[in-house]
Amino acid sequence: MTGRVELILGGARSGKSRLGEQRAERWLRDGKVARLFYVATARPGDEEMTARIAHHQATRTSHWQLIEEPWALDQVLSTLGPDDGVLIDCLTLWLTTALCDYSDSAFQNKRAALLSALKSSHAQVILISNEVGHGIVPLGELSRRFVDEAGWLHQDIAALADKVDFVMAGLPLTLKGGEI
Repeated sequence: MTGRVELILGGARSGKSRLGEQRAERWLRDGKVARLFYVATARPGDEEMTARIAHHQATRTSHWQLIEEPWALDQVLSTLGPDDGVLIDCLTLWLTTALCDYSDSAFQNKRAALLSALKSSHAQVILISNEVGHGIVPLGELSRRFVDEAGWLHQDIAALADKVDFVMAGLPLTLKGGEI
């Protein structure tokens, strides 16, 4: 039996991470999972990102076991079982690492491995990601590629997900799936 996959999309500071954390903690309270893992994909590269990371750490409850992994999400998923709940925050930071630090073929292979791991995972998974396709087409080539790749990744994950929500102003709009 495979686990459940949920995708939560939204803009910066929309409340998407908080919603994901609340859902996963409900799984724990309801006995659907025995352990919670928080997979953080962020890497502190400057003071502002360090502050964002600190904010996320300060607002999490003690229920979480932290895994810092900016790249090998497929490998993390392969280690988790049906008693595990995992929140991956966030896919767009993972994508930034992929596009900036790895070759195109390495990225495409890792992307395929992530999708495969999601399909076969026995864990209960929530993925958090920024929806970046609502603005104008960016001027720079890397920025355009980032927007395109994020959109394609979101579409592929949404297709296999049990539930997809878009969050704005802290309010979720369910795009796919019903009550959890």
